Amino acid sequence: MASARLHSRFGRFFGAASLSLVSWLPSASAVGAADMTSPTMTAPAAAAPEWTITVSPYLWATSLNGDAAVLGHKRAVDIPFRDTVKDLKFGFMGAVEIQRGKLGFYVNGQYADIESQDNFRRLDIGIGSRMTVLAAGAFYRILESPLGGSTLHGAPRVFALDPLVGVRWTRLTGSIRVGGFGRSESESWLDPYVGARATLDLDERWNLTAEADIGGFGVGSRITYNAQAYLGYRTTLFGRPTMLRAGYRALYQDYREGGFLWNVTQHGPVLGASMQF
Repeated sequence: MASARLHSRFGRFFGAASLSLVSWLPSASAVGAADMTSPTMTAPAAAAPEWTITVSPYLWATSLNGDAAVLGHKRAVDIPFRDTVKDLKFGFMGAVEIQRGKLGFYVNGQYADIESQDNFRRLDIGIGSRMTVLAAGAFYRILESPLGGSTLHGAPRVFALDPLVGVRWTRLTGSIRVGGFGRSESESWLDPYVGARATLDLDERWNLTAEADIGGFGVGSRITYNAQAYLGYRTTLFGRPTMLRAGYRALYQDYREGGFLWNVTQHGPVLGASMQF
């Protein structure tokens, strides 16, 4: 029974509530030509758009559903967010995006360290898991349709579409300690992916963003997909243009290697803010 109990606890805490993806930038650059000052003078060339940096800390309240296996021992994963957050030792989620004109680059990372302590027949038992997910890529704006008027931060209101491409690196570590003895196993893999992001300015303050990608293709995971949608509200914090966001995200990964299995969907609501510099 001790072994069954340990396997059950390990299956419960192996999935780390991570904090996905998310990196967004809804604003568009606008340039204007200078007026001619005399019939013999030509207008100077429009200034090139400057680089902008957007920093986006966020919280992804993740629940996990699926199947996981370590050392060939397969267990169902059904973990609501409330069961993992109480044992969370440390977690971080955030994204950084840089953009100039239509071209942009981004990095988005989540890290969670979870550990549970128990006592069984006078033995101290520790069960832990660590999860790191890091995505990086590029996007290019192929469509920007004016909607009339401006946003709170002075950019034109638009509907925009940005195809994107990137890679997502995942590392999972599960550990168990009984008394003074312990064992752990780690797996990491890299998934290429392709996708697109759409943004819609509803008015000067409110914004809708949706993003989806698919990848893996047998390079790392057999298949993986990510989908997210957010409602944003423009404001100003510390003198910087800021977008407050609330939405929902789901990330599915099907990775198998030897006796290791991670066939799990992480999903849950997201709260965050994007500050532009």
